[in-house]
Amino acid sequence: MNARIKRRGDIQAPEELYENLPTGVEAEQDEEGADAISKPYDPTEIRVDPKMYSLRNILDMIDEKDLDLAPDFQRLKVWKAKQKSRLIESILLRIPLPAFYFSSDESGKLQVVDGVQRLTTIHDFVRGGQDGKSHFELTDLEYLQEELSGKSFEDIEKTSWAKRLYSTQIVANVIDPQTPAAVKFDIFRRINTGGTPLTAQEIRHCMSGEKSRSLLKRLSTSSEFDKATGGKLSGHLRMADREMVLRVLSFRIDKGFETTKDLSSLDQLLNGATDQIDNHLSSSRLTRLEEDFVGAMRIAKKLFGDHAFRKWPPGTEWRFPINKALFEVWGVLLADYSWDNLSNAKEKIIKSFRELFDEDDFFVQSISSGTGDPKKISYRFAVIRKLLSDHL
Repeated sequence: MNARIKRRGDIQAPEELYENLPTGVEAEQDEEGADAISKPYDPTEIRVDPKMYSLRNILDMIDEKDLDLAPDFQRLKVWKAKQKSRLIESILLRIPLPAFYFSSDESGKLQVVDGVQRLTTIHDFVRGGQDGKSHFELTDLEYLQEELSGKSFEDIEKTSWAKRLYSTQIVANVIDPQTPAAVKFDIFRRINTGGTPLTAQEIRHCMSGEKSRSLLKRLSTSSEFDKATGGKLSGHLRMADREMVLRVLSFRIDKGFETTKDLSSLDQLLNGATDQIDNHLSSSRLTRLEEDFVGAMRIAKKLFGDHAFRKWPPGTEWRFPINKALFEVWGVLLADYSWDNLSNAKEKIIKSFRELFDEDDFFVQSISSGTGDPKKISYRFAVIRKLLSDHL
């Protein structure tokens, strides 16, 4: 992921780019050592069992929902016909596939964390995918062009080719459910090095349950979110939209964000909140979280207009990219107010906020680099909370 930099004096906003196109999100600048594990876990907690499965077994598990492909998982690039066909060709040529990584829950159900695209392609070819309509024909093959070009699975179903595909054995490294969530997350982060690496939120998405996935999808595609972010983020290719929603929900769930000394990383907080949503929070609490989030989006749009959740230093009216840290702090704190409370103080709030960029260097740092540092999290929340209370 590259970046282009918008600059006003000393205020920089490197915007994430993909294939030289801006994503609408400000790139977060990690400080050296930001990814270090502050409290190394016990190696005996790592439980990974390599298991063998036939592709027939895998396809049946997908159909029976014992193996979750995270159906709404968005990849940066959807494979083209040639890539899909070459994967099927490799299987038919009996070329071993790279190992897969699954996460197991207490009931024995599995989630695919590494290998989603490969298994989706195989399932589409043989079973037609989740909707039963995603069958495709093989094309642009390298070795089996003469025998199989233009053929779908239906054309080879009663041949030795189908038997060969069904009997193909794959290796999957299965993470035991007793392995702590933080350890699971770090394992997948460490093995996530090939191709286009998954973002932290993409890994989290693959590890999470239906309840949290549905909630994040619902809020990140809401009209309120879309309006507040200027239509820049909905359906974001790297799930930045869902991560930002989760940040707000996480700090609303964990009211102790001002005393985050024991927080080893922001990912730890987000992973914990995901687990809370999936397994512990009541439906009434989830409804309240959703209402608070939507309300904060409405207020942010009324308060800041097109500059909501963006750096906005004095002397410039251009729009900086969406800043995740500002989205987080305003999204959390505005949920405690109504527009009736804030409307009369709108101009004063905006003026004080913009002055921060000239007067408070550490605040600027707290939303620009190493934003997951507990000290910076606490500082930016304290500053914005005081700003609001001073004018209300």
